[in-house]
Order: sequence, then structure tokens, then C-alpha cells
Amino acid sequence: MQNLVREWIEKAEGDFATAQREWRARRNRNQDAVCFHAKQCIEKYLKALLQKDKAPFTKTHDLAILGKACAAKHPLLAPRIADLDALSRFAVLFRYPGESAARQDAATAVRLMKAYRLSLRQELGLNN
Repeated sequence: MQNLVREWIEKAEGDFATAQREWRARRNRNQDAVCFHAKQCIEKYLKALLQKDKAPFTKTHDLAILGKACAAKHPLLAPRIADLDALSRFAVLFRYPGESAARQDAATAVRLMKAYRLSLRQELGLNN
């Protein structure tokens, strides 16, 4: 496995662990952080897959754009690209004053993160 692919995966796993740890917090859970790190996890896994495929990608944080680029070689990812839009919005929607993630937002982010992480790890040939 290429070093850069491995680095993307390690960064993605860091975000996965942070989202999971914050989601499991019994007190003072930061729902915004759960949403943000869930989205970051999937962004980095998508970039790992593109890197593995040696597919060029721009400096974007839009998961739908990255997902469509991945789906060109990995058609099993295509049917769920619409869900990536929802997850992508978590990157900025709850990062600034005026909006805060609710428990349901965080639950949705974690559910999508886990599902996409599983699919992307399979596409990358990783054990789950």
C-alpha cells in the first residue's frame, strides 16, 4: 500500500475514533464535534481511495464530489452518494455560531460514518 494512502487511512481512523469517543460521552457530549469528525473521517477515506486509484482530485471538502469521483471505478458506492451531501453539510453547518447539532444530527452522522467507513474499507481491501 502506498504511503500516502496509508496516511489518509490513519487520519481517517483518527477522526473515526474522535467521533466515536465524543458520541459515547455520557456528559457534555459535543454534538457539533461528532458531526464534524464523522464527516472528516469519510472525506479522508474517499481521498485514500482516490489516491489508491491514482485518480486526480481537487482540494475539495465536498463529499458528493469526492464520492462521484470514486464511483467511477467503484460503482457500488454510486447509489448512496446523496447521503454524502447530508454528511458533507455537517462540516460547516455546525462549526460556527447560530447553529448547533442536535442529538439526532449526531446520531445520523455516526450512522452514515459507520456505513461509509465499512464500504470504503472494503473497497480499499482492508479488514473491518
